Amino acid sequence: MNWRRGFLPILLCFLLLAVIRAQSSQTQPVQNSPQLPAPHPGLGLPARQSLTYSVDWRVFPAGTVTFRQEADGDVQRITVVGDSIGAVNLIYRVSDRFQSSFNRRTGCSLGFSKQLIEGRRQVNSDLKFNYLQGKGILDEKNLVSGISKHQETAIPACVSDLLSAIFYTASQPLQTGEGFQMPIFDAGKTIPVTMKIEGKESVKTPTGTYQTVRVQPTADAGVVKNRGNIWIWYTDDDRHMPVQMRARLFWGTITFLLTNVEQK
Repeated sequence: MNWRRGFLPILLCFLLLAVIRAQSSQTQPVQNSPQLPAPHPGLGLPARQSLTYSVDWRVFPAGTVTFRQEADGDVQRITVVGDSIGAVNLIYRVSDRFQSSFNRRTGCSLGFSKQLIEGRRQVNSDLKFNYLQGKGILDEKNLVSGISKHQETAIPACVSDLLSAIFYTASQPLQTGEGFQMPIFDAGKTIPVTMKIEGKESVKTPTGTYQTVRVQPTADAGVVKNRGNIWIWYTDDDRHMPVQMRARLFWGTITFLLTNVEQK
């Protein structure tokens, strides 16, 4: 297994990453990207909330991840802290931080940044979306090698990023048997991703048992079935709180399970 490119990015929050990267060679032109549906008032998007998850890889405890959301006027801000634990920590220590934000009225992402410490690798990157110029602007620096990168890529009128997409989805109705598309920007490409609302399930967590709706992100080109599957379980109420997330890939299954909720 390539720990850097496979297990670790998904471990820390990128459950959508496997779908996006699997489709990188199938990217549609920017002008063909789907339009992002506007968030629905009263669904998801809490004023303040912290969600903490245990992360298991196969049957082993692998890490903890905390997602914090905070509303700031028309902006929804998300901060993620992810750390490896146990045997995984001994093999390959991880301490990563991520931040993203999007417009609460339109759903359009404003930017995404990350600070990665993964073994000997240390990388800081900052991605901004300039919709007036139609550009995604990435500045990245490897703190070990000192190498910097600046990249500008054309984007459509509105996109989501990998982290914001998880919580933006909570702003949609999530009716069983329906779905919606979103343009997600990653690694210099805009990929159309469909969020399929598959059905309802009861999910037991350390914070209680929840009635949920199960959502599966899929990419249109069709090769995802050979790369793995991803699901997110949102509470079947107006909160649409993600209580479980799972990525089933060829090298094993990663499960995020909600262990703590704070509304402050």
